Amino acid sequence: MSREGCNILSARFGRADGHLLKTYEAEGGYRSLRMVLDGMKPDEVIEVVKESGLRGRGGAGFPTGVKWGFVPKDAEQVYFFVNADESEPGTFKDRYLLDYDPHQTIEGTIISCFAVRASLAFVYIRGEFGWLVDRVQKAVDEAYAAGYLGENILGSGYKLDMIVHKGAGAYICGEETGLINSVTGTKGQPSIKPPFPAVSGFLGKPTIVNNVETVAAVPWIMTNGASSYKQFGTEKSAGTKLWSVSGPVQNPGVYEIPLGMPFAEFYRDMLGGMVEGEELKACIVGGSSVPVLTAEEIMGCTLDYESLQEAGTMLGSGGMIIIPKSADMVELIKVLMHFYWDESCGQCTPCREGTGWLHRLVGKLLKGEAVPEDLDLLDK
Repeated sequence: MSREGCNILSARFGRADGHLLKTYEAEGGYRSLRMVLDGMKPDEVIEVVKESGLRGRGGAGFPTGVKWGFVPKDAEQVYFFVNADESEPGTFKDRYLLDYDPHQTIEGTIISCFAVRASLAFVYIRGEFGWLVDRVQKAVDEAYAAGYLGENILGSGYKLDMIVHKGAGAYICGEETGLINSVTGTKGQPSIKPPFPAVSGFLGKPTIVNNVETVAAVPWIMTNGASSYKQFGTEKSAGTKLWSVSGPVQNPGVYEIPLGMPFAEFYRDMLGGMVEGEELKACIVGGSSVPVLTAEEIMGCTLDYESLQEAGTMLGSGGMIIIPKSADMVELIKVLMHFYWDESCGQCTPCREGTGWLHRLVGKLLKGEAVPEDLDLLDK
């Protein structure tokens, strides 16, 4: 599969000056915002994003334009949250976006806010990403100084304020209602849906929550058009996707590829296969929440929402963890179970208590103390 022109999100990755406003503007940055504010209506922006096929890149994969369309047209106050919590083990692509190219996310957020008629945006950054809070805050300050944020943006009459909010390191705040509750000042725990945030979210007002990677794609889509974006990917999985790849491959890191690329091609041509002395055993393809695939299973997949679902797993956030034959799968699952036990928000009994029991049962397996009934109990 051709990757030509497939740097919609990653054009400035690895560059020492990529985070600066002058660099972003010199390469066409904020041109998309000017175009939108110069004559487009909010509903027209939503239609372009709908037509592009852009889906949420945080894990759920819900169509972005459709989600925006849920906001009531007569809402007096709308809020917008950029989810930069990125706490799914194996996932680190949003960190790259904010570190190397924060203005791309800021521009995408402004356009997204215009589309849903929001007047206040929050960028919610994972608590452990301390340096990114400073990086993004400086970029937001640059955007204010240049007239891209604040009152009467670019003389259009549109007003938007943006707040950079640092989380406290809770995994559950990556879930949209947990994130909203955290900013509100209550416990970072999910709320029962419905109502959905697009109808009643922050302070009881319509609220849209989108992942960093999702909004970062919006400027390119608005500049180049929905049909150009759909040239990448598949019919149902349009566009490009960032993959965070860790594990003993020759070339770990963050990659932008068109959705639908065969895993075998990605693994061979870009990751370079396994390091010397290792052999592929399994793959967690979309972050630690998704089911594991064996080497044989993943080699038959293409990297898109539908193919991975058919294989019994999910694309998720694109956090790809490569597992070698030398790894102990019981030890691996014990590490993951400890994470979910420790990070349970404690709101419901099955998760609060069940993850602890799972961790203890896997611990028995690892020590060789388990009995056959423990496997049945784990499965149940």
